[in-house]
Amino acid sequence: MSYDFLIIFPHTKKAKRYSNEDLPLDAILRVKKGDYVVHSRHGVGKFLGIKKMKLREKEEYFFEIEYANNDKLYVAKDEAHFIQKYVSFSSKTPKLNRLGSKEWFKIKARVEKGIKTFALEILRLEAQRKIIGGFKYSPDSDWQKLFEDSFPFELTQDQFKATIDAKKDMESKSCMDRIVCGDVGYGKTEVAMRAAFKAVMDGKQSAFLVPTTLLAYQHYLNLSRRLKEFPFRVEMLSRFCSPAQQRDILKNLKDGKVDIVVGTHRLLSQDVDFKDLGLLVIDEEHKFGVKHKEIIKKMRIGIDVLILSATPIPRTLYMGLIGIKDISLIKTPPKERLAVKTIVGEFSPSIIKETILREIKRKGEVFIIHNRIETIFKLEKTLRKILPPDAKIAVIHGRMHSKDIEKAMLDFIEKRINCLLSTAIVESGIDIPSANTIIINDAHTFGLADLHQLRGRVGRFNVQAYAYLLAPRLKSISDEAKKRLELIQEFSHLGAGFEVAMSDLELRGAGNILGHEQHGFVYMVGFDMYCRLLKKEIEYLRQAFKIDMGG
Repeated sequence: MSYDFLIIFPHTKKAKRYSNEDLPLDAILRVKKGDYVVHSRHGVGKFLGIKKMKLREKEEYFFEIEYANNDKLYVAKDEAHFIQKYVSFSSKTPKLNRLGSKEWFKIKARVEKGIKTFALEILRLEAQRKIIGGFKYSPDSDWQKLFEDSFPFELTQDQFKATIDAKKDMESKSCMDRIVCGDVGYGKTEVAMRAAFKAVMDGKQSAFLVPTTLLAYQHYLNLSRRLKEFPFRVEMLSRFCSPAQQRDILKNLKDGKVDIVVGTHRLLSQDVDFKDLGLLVIDEEHKFGVKHKEIIKKMRIGIDVLILSATPIPRTLYMGLIGIKDISLIKTPPKERLAVKTIVGEFSPSIIKETILREIKRKGEVFIIHNRIETIFKLEKTLRKILPPDAKIAVIHGRMHSKDIEKAMLDFIEKRINCLLSTAIVESGIDIPSANTIIINDAHTFGLADLHQLRGRVGRFNVQAYAYLLAPRLKSISDEAKKRLELIQEFSHLGAGFEVAMSDLELRGAGNILGHEQHGFVYMVGFDMYCRLLKKEIEYLRQAFKIDMGG
């Protein structure tokens, strides 16, 4: 026998509105018909959609959720904050809870009990970092205001808040450990530049660690331009620099004559020595390998760390959500920004030709991504055969001489060429407003975060941009690859980076931060509820420790 439950809570209090300080999953992950959800008071159910019902002679909309035994729960729209999307690390379908029983409260109690030990271990790690402590920076100076006023755009509300968050961290006794999570082109770099300026104002050095030479070069140019009126020295350390230049930069870095250095993994080499490093900015952390992350771990002891990411790696995102790291979300797009139209299809010379010619006709430029150096010149020949002479093509890849890469990029920026055929080295940071179409060949071979980053190379202006994700034969690719392409097409709206990161978390898991037992708890209550319970326990223990320490 099935029952219908109509849930209407008293309207004496306003429904709580969650802010960035709360766990952001339910604020960002959209629930669709057929998704599994968790109601914080009733447990795991299946979302059937929105239903119009008559109540007290008035028609109202309710969220319809199905539970075990075909029981239905109808939740008033004002109480939507009680519902979260069910996310797990398991491909197993979740077990629906029974309405009107004590089952859900018993499950929550079991999970809470299991979380206690884990929360204590997390706080022990946090306490070690607090004991080491960090440098306490001075309040903002007049020069800080001058530097910030040189930014040619108005900060969005989220950018402003992320900047304030970072400054508060820097002005405290503890080391900053903050993630700034915002979509591509949403202004994360400006937050980092303001933090770096604050560090150098107090005599500390800042380092920007980035995954590619092209991104290092772009950051270097931006910082140099912004700092030209100030007596601070910026350098870049990457393979764009000659051995002699690198030796000179390393000496000046050690002597404290370089205030800000931008570099690739070259910054992690043994011969790099800072006089007084105060701030480490890591751009797109997921691009660094295990070996590099181990070096970063040692490097960051006792200094402030700011991680910038559109799609943070699952482990980092997880740590931000439960409160080990602080997290600032930049969700507001720049003014007049349009979402990139994303099309998934099969490789076809005719589609490629039509797409490129359409972009050239509107005086735009095209990125063509082919991530295999061995066959990139074969694709170049095909393009030259099918395209007219006004399609001017250049090729770049990671094994080319840095001067050749630099020349091709400059030609593309200055519109001497309008088609850039490249490997994924352009994935991070290349900002060319007139490039508004990207064609990604063999898109099924890329990860979710990589596809989102590549798509972010276009659509940085108020012109409609397009991303074509092409695969050889869609029928022949794996189910997992199909799922990635479906997700990246679904998450094509503005600000989708966080959803991409969450889907990545669901597909790949949270890494070794969770043991087998914790994975079991996540399956029982869903990731969002698990994070809320863990965060609540951590906050409770923090308060308890404060009372104990105070005597």
